[in-house]
Amino acid sequence: MVSVHKSPAPTAPPAYDQAPPPNYGQPPPPNYGQPPPTGVPIQPSPLQVPNGIPGPWSTGLCDCFSDVSNCCITCWCPCITFGQIAEIVDRGSTSCGASGALYGLIAYLTGCACIYSCFYRSRMRSQYMLAEDPCADCLIHFCCEYCALCQEYRELQHRGFDMSLGWHGNVEKQNRVTMAPFIQGGMNR
Repeated sequence: MVSVHKSPAPTAPPAYDQAPPPNYGQPPPPNYGQPPPTGVPIQPSPLQVPNGIPGPWSTGLCDCFSDVSNCCITCWCPCITFGQIAEIVDRGSTSCGASGALYGLIAYLTGCACIYSCFYRSRMRSQYMLAEDPCADCLIHFCCEYCALCQEYRELQHRGFDMSLGWHGNVEKQNRVTMAPFIQGGMNR
């Protein structure tokens, strides 16, 4: 006598009121469940290490002469460099001029503008997941204020910001849509 083994009927995928998502059956994207990013969309940095581990800076603290023009501006008038950094880090909520003027006023009255600028380094590090390297932010700004400002400036440039445009200029630049040129239709003889 031969026994016949019957396999169970295949089960159908779950019923949806609408079509399943395009990635049905695949793992969710890495930013699944998180709100969409706001502000200027920037290319992902190869410098960021996944899983919340801080990544390295794009340039070293003492690489100031890799951008000589910024090095000179920072040396002679650090309030300009600081204002540009602060406007980007604040995402345009404060202007370059206001931040630079406050930095200059603090430097004039106390001689210690590093008290103000070290907080922006901390904010920038948390925004871009950068390592607190080689030491604490306040110590870096206290001992090497100009080098720290130059490094922060270069980091923002490497992340795709045109520092001369400011925050709003970078957003506008990113949102511009290039259109195909208009060509008059018709047949030519």
